[in-house]
Amino acid sequence: MSKPAPVVEPCPCGRGRAYAACCGPLHAGAPAADAEALMRSRYVAYVRGDADYLRASWHASTRPDAIDFEAPQPVWLGLDVKAHDVVDAAHAEVEFVARYRVGGGSVVRMRERSRFVREDGRWFYVDGDLS
Repeated sequence: MSKPAPVVEPCPCGRGRAYAACCGPLHAGAPAADAEALMRSRYVAYVRGDADYLRASWHASTRPDAIDFEAPQPVWLGLDVKAHDVVDAAHAEVEFVARYRVGGGSVVRMRERSRFVREDGRWFYVDGDLS
């Protein structure tokens, strides 16, 4: 009798890879290669309710004291990266649209242009503008 094939968890970030080979290593502490990879891993952290990763990847100058996953949370439905603009070696911006639904409500499209900074070889989310 053969063993069942292992279950491969797809990564919610939209790159079409397995979580273990995509955002999983970043959640385990590996640095993101660029601002887009960090942004995708932060989206996945929201999907998974990983407040510790969100705080660790948020720049200290804008990091909130706490992230609340106790209130009703959205169900994240997908991510579409529209642009990844490198400003210089230590600054980048990523524009994306994330789709979600809260409860039985309508699907919401959240568009954000996020700013990132690189310090000591690691990218951090600074802030973003919603449109």
